[in-house]
Amino acid sequence: MENTTKAPQKTPLHDEHVRLGGRMVDFAGWVMPVQYEGLKEEHYATRNHIGLFDVSHMGEIRVKGPKALETLQWLTTNDVSKLEKGQAQYSLLPNDKGGLVDDIFVYCLEKDADYLVCVNASNADKDFAWFLKHNKGADITNESSSWGQIAIQGPKAVELCDQIFAPIKVSEMKRNEIKTGVFHNFKIMIATTGYTGENGCEVFIESNGTAPLWNALLANSMKPKPIGLGARDSLRTEMKFSLYGHEIDDTTNPYEAGLGWVIKPQAKDFMNKAQIVAAKENGLKRKLIGFKMLERGIPRQGYQMKNTSGQIIGSVTSGTHSPTLDEPVGIAYVDSAFSTEGTEIYVDIRGKSVKASVVKTPFVVKT
Repeated sequence: MENTTKAPQKTPLHDEHVRLGGRMVDFAGWVMPVQYEGLKEEHYATRNHIGLFDVSHMGEIRVKGPKALETLQWLTTNDVSKLEKGQAQYSLLPNDKGGLVDDIFVYCLEKDADYLVCVNASNADKDFAWFLKHNKGADITNESSSWGQIAIQGPKAVELCDQIFAPIKVSEMKRNEIKTGVFHNFKIMIATTGYTGENGCEVFIESNGTAPLWNALLANSMKPKPIGLGARDSLRTEMKFSLYGHEIDDTTNPYEAGLGWVIKPQAKDFMNKAQIVAAKENGLKRKLIGFKMLERGIPRQGYQMKNTSGQIIGSVTSGTHSPTLDEPVGIAYVDSAFSTEGTEIYVDIRGKSVKASVVKTPFVVKT
């Protein structure tokens, strides 16, 4: 029988990662570095200085034309009409069953006429097909192969960006802005978005320019460090940022995931609005919480959550030993009755109930 398994794809920076000694793994159908010198070192580099992330595996869908806004308003939960040129917003793609196709970022390049939608790597093909199926007449193209993307994150990241991207001053950009420019004759779009809780930006660059930009950043006297997927995950977990396939999926009601702030039912109609809103109005049965371990043990995705009587009340979606706090933390769905801060809960770690407590999130507060 013919083998139809797709070979993992490589980003424009694949050879650079190998040259730098990155430990390469298959992630969402891509060969990606999980770490270089170590998860902790890379985590600290991002929290305390500057980390560079290859996020070229993310997908880019372009939505243009007179029907672009109408199409995006129907497809997404947030109010795209509020975006002016150069602004961005986090949003969700609801499906037709009350769950989520994906979580996304929408960038307005020209009001009412030209938008870039950044989608998760594992969902890029699925999302593009979904856009085409529910198109209201926009010109929709999958530009994923045209762009590389590098995230520059950390307390000193903006200072580095100002040097590399002059005359554009990233330090003068507000959160969730996007500016177009040029780097070494390659088109770039600089967005002040990110997935670490730190300052910085994410830079879309024409695919062939990705390696020159990466190497220019690494060669800078500020000495940023390349960061792998391991630290990317521990950084986002410390902020309780959702990851598709963990905190959200095609069965998740966005309100139970704590994402009500990007749902605008008063402003507009959108795909399956009634079912999504009804779940909230009828009372959410479960909620996404953050918790800290009070006893030894690392929580992992899929571990059962229990109450003091040993009854199952939910399950872990993400867990790690937080490098910043030096203690184990986790994210989980639990029955709503157990979602209040301070509630004592237990994680079933290989058959043993290990004590934990519901805490306020994010776990790490950035000032």
